[in-house]
Formats: sequence, structure tokens, C-alpha cells
Amino acid sequence: MHVGLPNSNIIQKLDKMEIENLDGGKPFTVLYNPQSYSQSRNVHYGSTNMLGSNGPVVQFQNGGAEQVHFDLFFDSLYAGPEVGGGIGDKGAFTVNMMMTDSTNKIDIRDYTKKVYGLMEVQKNVHRPPLLKVKWGSLQFIGFLAQCAQHFTRFDAKGQPVRAILSCTFVECPELNRPSPAMQSPDTTKYRVSRTGDSLWAIADREYGECERWREIARANDIDNPRMLSTGDTIAVPALKD
Repeated sequence: MHVGLPNSNIIQKLDKMEIENLDGGKPFTVLYNPQSYSQSRNVHYGSTNMLGSNGPVVQFQNGGAEQVHFDLFFDSLYAGPEVGGGIGDKGAFTVNMMMTDSTNKIDIRDYTKKVYGLMEVQKNVHRPPLLKVKWGSLQFIGFLAQCAQHFTRFDAKGQPVRAILSCTFVECPELNRPSPAMQSPDTTKYRVSRTGDSLWAIADREYGECERWREIARANDIDNPRMLSTGDTIAVPALKD
């Protein structure tokens, strides 16, 4: 029998979490809703060492993708009325709930692989499928980036009957929220020149106007715009107009 805190779905009847394959697969509901989920995101900064300064210049580079993490519970020997899935699944779990370890008829891996398999490359798109996770107010579009299967109980034949899947989904930003402009011309930035770089190339990348290279040249006391070495730190001043 199940040992531990009762599943919260018994007390509060929530709609089942649904995972939909947006690249052509059928949506499916999880057996048990997670007890909770967490969202996280990071921001990437770079640093440039400046001669004679007390520390590096810290420069914003880009925002990271949001991640959603939750644990999914699976059990074939303890299946209360809150178990998800179709009518056939509900019936099979209800019957199996009356079985013992020696007469268990369900290998829980047949259900965990529905989630675990979402990291496999699909032939039609040459990547893992794009997914939509729906659960109450949570609406998340992205990819399953990590999934760890923990099998914690087995029947007399050695088949897993209980498992917890730790899942991390990473968002597809352009579908979840609009992306801000890649560059902002209203603040001074510092860039390291690349091989074959020129001031007009930097101006085109930063301002979208290659003819504004003179403003970068003045800010860096550069007389000859062609005398630019790989690895030079270049100040890109804020635009005044």
C-alpha cells in the first residue's frame, strides 16, 4: 500500500495536467497531478577588464530561457479515484489496485515512457517535439530538457510498480512572450573586436546604422578606423539623438 502523505488530488479535485505534442502527437493526461511546480530563469552577464580600473565592466548579454520543474508520481498498485488517463487506464488501475506484488499486471514503465520519450528526436522535425503543458493557470510552451526516472518499488517479478519522474521543461521564448530588441542604443556598452572587425561593422551591429562609426571612433580616440586589432575593447557610446 501507499505510504506517506495523501495525494492532494484526493482532497482538491483539480483538472489533470495535460501534455500536448505540438509537432503531431496526441495529448495525454498525467496519472497524478504534481504536488507543486517551480519556475526559474537566469540572466547572463559578461565582464570586460579595463586597464587601470578597480574591477571589470559588467555588461548585460542576454536573458535566459524560463524553466518549469515538477515531479510526477506513478503507482500501479495504489490507484485511488483521482488517477488520470482514459477509461481503459482507470479501469486497469482500479483492478490492479486489488492485486498483490506477485499478481501485479501493470509495468509502470509503460506509463512513464510517455513522458520520458518526449526527449527523443522526431523524424519529421529532426529534434525533440515542441510541447504545451497545461495545468490550471499554467500554460507553458517549450521542450522537455531533462527527465530523471526514479523507480522506488518493484513487484515479485522485478517490474517497477512505483516511480517519480523529475521533469524540467525549457521554454520556447518566441512562443511564450515577445522578445525585446537585441540591442539598446541608449546606454554605453563595451565590445571586444573580432577577427576582421571594423568600426562600421560594429556600428551596424549596435546601432543598425554603419555610418555612425565616427561616434565610436571619437569615443575611443581612434584616428584610423582600419587600425582595429582582434581583442581590442571598444566603447560603444549611447546615441544622443
